[in-house]
Amino acid sequence: MIDAAIALIPHTKVDRTRASKIDTLTGHLGEFVFAQYYLGDWRKHQVGANKGQIDFDNIEIKTSAFPFNNRLNLLVREDYAEKRKPDFYVQIIIDVKDRDATTIPAGTEAILCGFATHYELEHAKKRDFGSKSGCNSGYKCYAIPISELHPVDELPSPS
Repeated sequence: MIDAAIALIPHTKVDRTRASKIDTLTGHLGEFVFAQYYLGDWRKHQVGANKGQIDFDNIEIKTSAFPFNNRLNLLVREDYAEKRKPDFYVQIIIDVKDRDATTIPAGTEAILCGFATHYELEHAKKRDFGSKSGCNSGYKCYAIPISELHPVDELPSPS
């Protein structure tokens, strides 16, 4: 899975603010992890074919590579939420050992934290969460604590 995600990077990289060197890899892995859970096979989801669109019909996957803890949030950039309005946002955390990780080794755990509706997201608090380097990011994110997300198994079945 990691090798397939790495191989896609040259074809899917987007020009946007990056929080880390592994943002694109992290996003690919999140989509693959969700496809494995939701579709039963990560190869059934074509990462990149949906570039610029919602990831899974009405479900957007938000993935972060960060040491897991229960105080993390589902974060969605304000400008991103205005452009796309999926019914659901799913948060996945790739549980790296260091917040400044530059690789994701085989065997790293991915945690499907839960989901929120677009309505819940639009009514969430917004703030600049800064960058991993400690300075302001220059944009605000809607934030919902992962402890307040709905269980992933309550998502509607794929069509």
